[in-house]
Amino acid sequence: MGRGGRSQPRDPVSEALAELELEERLTVDLLAGFVRDEVTKVGVKKLVLGLSGGVDSSLSAFLAARAMGPGNVTGVIMPYRTSSPQSEADARAVAGASGIQVRVVEISAQIDAYFERFPDADRLRRGNKMARERMTILYDHSALLGALVVGTSNKTELMLGYGTLYGDMASAVNPIGDLYKTQIRQLSAWIGVPRGVVEKAPTADLWTGQTDEQELGYTYAEADAVLYRMFDCRWGREDLIGAGFPAGLVDGLQRLVQRSQYKRRLPLIAKVSHRTIDRDFRYARDWGL
Repeated sequence: MGRGGRSQPRDPVSEALAELELEERLTVDLLAGFVRDEVTKVGVKKLVLGLSGGVDSSLSAFLAARAMGPGNVTGVIMPYRTSSPQSEADARAVAGASGIQVRVVEISAQIDAYFERFPDADRLRRGNKMARERMTILYDHSALLGALVVGTSNKTELMLGYGTLYGDMASAVNPIGDLYKTQIRQLSAWIGVPRGVVEKAPTADLWTGQTDEQELGYTYAEADAVLYRMFDCRWGREDLIGAGFPAGLVDGLQRLVQRSQYKRRLPLIAKVSHRTIDRDFRYARDWGL
């Protein structure tokens, strides 16, 4: 209660985020066990992932190291010529803290060679090309090392479509895809990700000064709170606005989710037979193993 017996105004974002708090040890054990099971059941012992210096890939690296042992995990740092030197420094710090192997593959030559043919390409095209180039490198290293590619996209990004299809959204196994960004930060701080990485402003580092929240137009705290209420709790628009969330925030996030639905599905296949992949021909992922 506030002064004079008047209650303090509710903060719907803080209330939702409080419900999103995780039991750290239990969650980490569950996620590491998930990775271990999914990797070993297909006869593989090694993992590879892109190491950006951001909190998402850092948590994936720590979970992969717990699952398979740090000697079986390789983080690939893939800078472009405009990438922040701090990103590589943070990535190396994460590799050192987690004990995983690290490789550096510079991507400037191939990106610049391609866009010499398309000098008027905008930031979106260039950013998507970089993301997909990095993923082709990871899958090449997957073949080289006999490893599976570990995903680094969190639930907030996947729900909002904030990622590049067949780029940073691609992977063989993703331990963090059901964790909102605020939960990523919570687990990262607990598991030992360097503090500077946990606390820095999230960025894809596609161009100088770029930040995730600036591009999205919302803070991750706001997005997580609304998405959690909207989808995990199944609140409708009227419920969300009645709880104190601004209508513009609710409607804007809803539009992003709806417009990016295609990114969360396998490619649509035209049906001409009796048993069509992903419609009638559906088995468990490990069917026959």
